[in-house]
This record gives sequence, structure tokens and C-alpha cells, in this order.
Amino acid sequence: MSEVRVRIAPSPSGNLHIGTARTALFNYLFAKKNNGKFILRIEDTDAERTSQEYIDNIFDSLKALGLNWDEGPDVGGDYGPYTQSQRFDIYPKYAQILLDKGFAYECFCTPEELEQEKHEATQNKKAYVYSKKCVNLTEDEKAKLRAEGRKPALRFNIEKAQKAFHDSSILKFTDMVKGELHIDTDLLGDFVIMKSNGTPTYNFAVVIDDMLMKMTHVIRGEDHISNTFKQILIFEALGAEVPQFGHLGMILAPDRSKLSKRHGATAVSEFLEKGYLTEALVNFVALLGWSPSDGEELKTVDEIAQDFRIHELSSSNSIFEYDKLNWMNAQYIKKYSDEELGEKLKPYLTQYNLDELTHEQFIRMIEVTREPLKLLSDITDAVPYFFGEGVTIDADAQTKVLDTEVSQDVLKTFMEQAKDWEWTEENLHEKLEAFRGFYKEKGIKPKVTMWAIRVAVTGRTCGADMTAILAIIGKEKSFNRIKAAMKAKV
Repeated sequence: MSEVRVRIAPSPSGNLHIGTARTALFNYLFAKKNNGKFILRIEDTDAERTSQEYIDNIFDSLKALGLNWDEGPDVGGDYGPYTQSQRFDIYPKYAQILLDKGFAYECFCTPEELEQEKHEATQNKKAYVYSKKCVNLTEDEKAKLRAEGRKPALRFNIEKAQKAFHDSSILKFTDMVKGELHIDTDLLGDFVIMKSNGTPTYNFAVVIDDMLMKMTHVIRGEDHISNTFKQILIFEALGAEVPQFGHLGMILAPDRSKLSKRHGATAVSEFLEKGYLTEALVNFVALLGWSPSDGEELKTVDEIAQDFRIHELSSSNSIFEYDKLNWMNAQYIKKYSDEELGEKLKPYLTQYNLDELTHEQFIRMIEVTREPLKLLSDITDAVPYFFGEGVTIDADAQTKVLDTEVSQDVLKTFMEQAKDWEWTEENLHEKLEAFRGFYKEKGIKPKVTMWAIRVAVTGRTCGADMTAILAIIGKEKSFNRIKAAMKAKV
């Protein structure tokens, strides 16, 4: 086999979708497994929908996932340019080759005439296939149409190409994922390869680019299967080697519908903003259609690449289970040390004044709040009571906890006893144990005792270890909050 060359060729009409990221990942893994090249090409022929913002998002998202390309718009390579809009001078040459060989012809049909053809097909309850009315126009007829101001599009002559390279109208190819696929080319209809304004259509431009960039394998979503049949015919008509194709099943939402924003994040950048770790996201996405041979799901990219087998990818659709992704992200969060995790969490703590804490206090805060984190962004709502002078008391906790006679007595007694305590975490742990025991002898459950202190100091009935909280925020701030809570009417 010649050097393996694969590509990801997103259209910059939106932020990089998680489905496109999965396709990029499988191409990257295939290249890595086979010591090949992974190429990035930007397909920006749709000028109206293209935006530099989306191009930047594609770059940033792929880099964030660690899917670094060997050739591309920013790193160059031997087969550039790697941005389609910069290649417009290339396509006419190959369109002319197809014209000269008789595999393409000029079509002068107006949009209105084509619409009438479609309407008649609908009326007759038939699938629409272009009538080929322009395939045998004489030069005089073409000149007359040009004189009317008509500019021709170029159509690919499917029947001529099929007869030249195949024994029947049935076109077959062996898909690396789905096995043998076939279609009756009589049902395709001669498709446009160059529009009347001189711009190439997707199916033509992608073939020229893949041919000139020497792509050996094309791995993409199954929504491209119908395009693949057309592209194979163009490759053959140009005398080019046809790449091997592999089509991936779609990614569906848990309800089996198309994955959309109503289900949650869909763009890579959205997942990262929400606090998903890139290694967790890559690991999870790899499992959408692929299974590790040893059954161990938590894998690094290098481990996945070593085990990657494209012929064993599932040809079925995959379900995007957000709950499983959250679980996996939590597992990766647990792998980090407190110091490492603290650095990753800082972007989600910008609303707090971190200068209120020493470095040691900050790391201790991370240590006692990290256990339930599924997303990095969960930290934002987990730590507000470590900052500021006062706290906002949860309304339900105010009524059910602080406003009770027992809680008010607990707070009063705590203030009396704690004023002489040494305010270290070790000593606080010992003193609080004795304090709970004091109220337990009075028939008050330890949980009720600690709830009163917790709600007064944090505003909540649950959270980090209470001893650690008191030690981190300090004696003065703890007392001030408890005093404020004692003002509640009982």
C-alpha cells in the first residue's frame, strides 16, 4: 500500500459539530495506526454561509482535541492550497478534460425549465431524473442559446461513464465499514459539476481535491453514500485511482432522533465551555461506533490508535448518551492531582476573588469539593460560600433548619463554646465531634446539630466537609455568618 493519506474536510458554516469531530478522530486514528498522514482541508465554496469565525472554531476545536494535522491551511504541505476557495483556478482544467472526453456536456436549462421537469415528475409520481435534453445539442443550437444570454452549466454524463467502466448500470463498491454497496446509476441523473457562474459543485471539487492531494482513503458519514457513487464515476472518468471509502453510521440523540441543541451541547466548543475534559470527550467519541478489544473503555488516544480497526467499526447508528459522557468525564477528573485540577478549574471561578484564599487554602478547597464533580463547570456552584463575607441562605433551609428552636439553640451554644477554640482543622474536627456528642445526649441527632451550623455558614444543607469549610474561611468570617443567622425570628 502507498502511504496512507486521509483527510477531514469540514465546511465552515457553523462551529465544529461533535459528529464531524468523530469523523476527524476516526481519520486521525486510521492515519496514526497506519503511519500515514492526516490532512485538514477547508471546504468553503459556499461563500454566503462561510465565516472566518467558524474557520477559527474548526482550528481551535481540533487542536483542543489533540487532532493535529500533518498538512493544512496553516501548516502547508506539498498539495496546497488547502482551502477550497483558493483552488478555483484548478477546477476548470479538469472540467475541460471531462468535456473533451465526452464525460461532461453543457446544459443550458433555466431554473424554471428544471423546476417544470421536477413538477411533471411529481405529477406522474416518479422520482425526478434530469431529462438529458441538452446532451446532444449541436454547436449551432448552443450558439443560439448563448445569443439569448444563457450561460451553460456543465453536467456529468453518467450513462457514458458507466458504460465505459462497468458492465451494467449497477455500480458497486466495497465500503470499509458497511461492506458491498450498490446503486442503479439510471436513477442518479446527470448531475451538475460546474455551475453556470463557473463555480464547481461539491461532488466535482471534492474529487479534484482528493485526487490532487493523493487521498488513499475517504472516511466520512453515511449521509455521503449517495455522493460516493457519483464521485467514483468522476474519478474513473479522469483516469484517477479511486480511494477506498468507509462510511460511518450517524450519531443520534438518546430518543433516536437527530442530535440537536435541544438535547444539549452539539459543538465541540460548547462541550469544552461546559467543562468537559478533552481527553474524556475524545475517549467517549471514539466509542461511538468502535469497541476496544479488551473491553476497557477508558483509553488514551495512543491506546485507541494502537487498537483501532476500521473494518470492525459498527455500521449502525450510535447513540450519544450524555449521562455516559458525564460519568466518563468524572472519571478523568478523578485522575488529576488537586494542584492540576485546581488550574483547570480556575476559568470557572472567575466570579470569585481567589485572593481571599492562600494557595494552601485554595488547594484544600479543591480537595474537599472535587468528589461530586462531573463537569469542571460544576465547581462554580459548589464553592460560593468560601468567598465573601456573608452567604445567601436557601429559602427552604431557612424555614426547615434555621428558623427552628433547636437550631437557634445550637448556634447560640456554638458561639459560646467555639470562641476559645484553636481554629485549625485538626482541632475543629475534635471539638465538633464533642459538640455533636453534647447535643446527642440531649436527644438531638448529630445531623440536625451540624445542619444548623452548615446552613448558617454556607447557606446550604449539603456541601464540603464542615470542618474544612470552617478552617478555610476562618474564625472571624464563620462567627459573623453565625451571628447573622441568629437574628432570625424563632
